[in-house]
Amino acid sequence: MPLVRNPILPGFNADPSILRVGNDYYIATSTFEWYPGVQIHHSRDLANWKLVTRPLNRKSQLDMRGNPDSCGVWAPCLSHDGNKFWLVYTDVKRKDGSFKDTHNYIVTSSSIEGPWSDPIYVNSSGFDPSLFHDDDGKKWFVNMLQDHRRRPQYFAGIRLQEFDPGVGKLVGEKKTIFYGTDLALVEGPHLYKRNGWYYLLTAEGGTAYSHACTLARSRDIWGPYEVHPQKHILTSKDAPFAALQRAGHGDIVDTPDGKTYLVHLMGRPTTQERRCVLGRETSIQEALWKDDWLYVKNGPVPSLFVDVPGTRDDTEYWAEKRYTFENSLPKDLQWLRTPETERIFTIKDGKLTLFGRESIGSWFEQALVARRQTHFSYDAETVVEFAPADERQFAGLTAYYGLYNFFYLTVTADSFGGRELLIMTSEGSWPDAKLRMPLSDAVPISNEGKVRLAMTIRGRELQFFYAIEEQELAKIGPVLDASILSDECGGHQAHGSFTGAFVGVACSDINGTALPATFDYLIYRPVQHESDRYEI
Repeated sequence: MPLVRNPILPGFNADPSILRVGNDYYIATSTFEWYPGVQIHHSRDLANWKLVTRPLNRKSQLDMRGNPDSCGVWAPCLSHDGNKFWLVYTDVKRKDGSFKDTHNYIVTSSSIEGPWSDPIYVNSSGFDPSLFHDDDGKKWFVNMLQDHRRRPQYFAGIRLQEFDPGVGKLVGEKKTIFYGTDLALVEGPHLYKRNGWYYLLTAEGGTAYSHACTLARSRDIWGPYEVHPQKHILTSKDAPFAALQRAGHGDIVDTPDGKTYLVHLMGRPTTQERRCVLGRETSIQEALWKDDWLYVKNGPVPSLFVDVPGTRDDTEYWAEKRYTFENSLPKDLQWLRTPETERIFTIKDGKLTLFGRESIGSWFEQALVARRQTHFSYDAETVVEFAPADERQFAGLTAYYGLYNFFYLTVTADSFGGRELLIMTSEGSWPDAKLRMPLSDAVPISNEGKVRLAMTIRGRELQFFYAIEEQELAKIGPVLDASILSDECGGHQAHGSFTGAFVGVACSDINGTALPATFDYLIYRPVQHESDRYEI
């Protein structure tokens, strides 16, 4: 079989849940505060993947206004019971401090494209749940249990309870079936059944550089569960120079001809600070069964190149994307938190209009539309028409991770209404990131006409550019450190930031008057650059 180079889903695509229905494979990944919720990719050969849907796309299913950064939709589980698709997900409302508020739901659909049902609320006992369909027809809800009294770790093991779809709720006995290993932080459970054995695959070690996939088995679904002879079947924790780091949180799938594969999250750190600008991505590993135990081929360290049935075509991956706005928002683009899109953007006459809402980084309602950064180096460009009245109205081009980490080239105005260009950044790792203005003085521009805004990222170096109307692009501002758009600098300590870098357009009006900004297009142009050691 041909070799494919990992990752198979580059850029922010964390916590993969994989499923095969006939000859079709699907992977569902976390979206956190980005709307719509959950990304589902499709493949026929495990090598080439296409985004087909984001199923949580209306207010009755998901409303994340007020959710802090890296909260929202965590670790979806996608399954099929022979009749319809089931999707389990958590909407996390709080994760920092003494408590975590984690609400778990189930939606269903007869088709992967939807429409997906309104959610059934299940419980709020923990996060990263999954649904296991046993061969006797029973359905089991598997979840990590959190206990706020346990410090410094609140991970209290993996809890099992039957889910009755007829009444739409959990029924019967509930029991903690697995407490994890000494690596601790046990979460992300998936149950499987093979040759009379129940297998429990969990994530351990947190989602940073000690992450791992741990496997255990039992003859009885209630346990006790015996830990794998290797303990952790996949991890990079003891291989600091491996190309794929932070490897863990996985799921397994069988091909029609009986081969087994494991998909898992991982990161590709750059710079001496080991920063994962592309976030946690999805990779795949071939796995083998021996003595009724699953082993990752050449594991437990994940392989950069893996045998899969298909051959990947990277033409689309390296192609320039020119996003125009004809009838609807292009599928690659997302926004933040709100289901009420009419309050933050409209599409008309081939243009995208953003209505200035709260400041960039707001956890409630900000007008920001963006796509994932999926390459270590790229160019981006847009054209904006915007008539600000003062310094509290600004719109433009942004490279964005979250509240604590962004770069923003804006069209704004001074206090007398004279239009100008200003760069705003929030830089530096937790906890001292704060708003900075890297230009010594704002750049005055005409009060009339469109403005062309652009940026280049080459590894960790970000440079902004601008032009008025049809003039040539000119540099503006210093070279900035793009590597801070990473989990490691996302406003939290280790294990606390979970998304990835985006690039897009934004508009803020903190006067509260919803001043609109109109964008003609957004260009994302991948660049192969000598600094990109681990590029696909």
